[in-house]
Amino acid sequence: MAGAAIIVLTQMPDRASALALARSLVEARVAACVSVGPPVESLYHWRGKIETAHETPVVVKTSAGRYSEVEAAIRARHPYELP
Repeated sequence: MAGAAIIVLTQMPDRASALALARSLVEARVAACVSVGPPVESLYHWRGKIETAHETPVVVKTSAGRYSEVEAAIRARHPYELP
């Protein structure tokens, strides 16, 4: 299933960082297309508390065979401890 199409979702802290990530993934040819959405408010557990943040959703369209490259690229460029 290396050629199967998959969607990878992540959130970035702002539009500028989301667009930079999107461009880097497409330029590296590990993603066929990346969609950057409008800002959303996220709620999540972090270090024993419920937190909120404004974030920008990123939808990465790629193949299953490229997933590890996409994950590595996101982890390398993401400012969060746990992207």
